[in-house]
Order: sequence, then structure tokens, then C-alpha cells
Amino acid sequence: MNIHESGENYLETILVLKTRNGSVRSVDIANELGYSKPSVSRAMSILRNEGLIRIDSGGKIELTDIGHKAAEDIYERHTRIAEFLQKTLGVDKKTALGDSCRIEHVISDETFRLIKTWLDKHKD
Repeated sequence: MNIHESGENYLETILVLKTRNGSVRSVDIANELGYSKPSVSRAMSILRNEGLIRIDSGGKIELTDIGHKAAEDIYERHTRIAEFLQKTLGVDKKTALGDSCRIEHVISDETFRLIKTWLDKHKD
């Protein structure tokens, strides 16, 4: 499955909000990302059609098993790349998180695997 960058951002946001708040609705996503409610609604429709989320009759959004796996993978790339930037280059946390948010969408599997290997070898 080839998820576009915006879809990846939505999935990651759903995962983070679910962890933080226990439940997620479109308005929560709009508030978190600063997007309009219609934009979020359209994105949720696309993610639902792709089988990545379910939306119940009350508007509560849940990740499907496939969506949850994709969101976890995206979140791992985000956090591990940020950690790598901080540990290897001394990038401050805020900048590292912002940069990793962009890098996570274009990094190759091989490069990410090597970053994870390096981090595992250099644990504090």
C-alpha cells in the first residue's frame, strides 16, 4: 500500500491523539494539525475507503489493524530519525522533531534500517 505524505501525517496524528486522549474525532485532528474541518473530513473519507480507519456512528475514529501498523511505522520513523539527528549532529529537540517530520516521508527503507542499527549500537 502506498500512502501519500498527507495520509501518513493523518494516521500518525490519529495514533498520537488516541494515545493522548483515548479517543479521536475529526475535530480533534483539525485542532491538532490546524486544518479545516472539511479538509479533515475529506481525508478521513479517503483513509476509510483505503481500509485504514473506521468511523462509528458517533464520529469516533479508530485505526484498523492495517492502519494501526502503518501509523506505528510512521511514528517510529519520526521518533527514531529525530533521536538520530539529536545524538549524531546535536540538533535541538524541537528542530529535530520538525525535520524528522519531513524526512520520515522520503527516507529509504535501507537508510532508516541503518539509522535504527546505529541507534541500537549507541544506546546511552
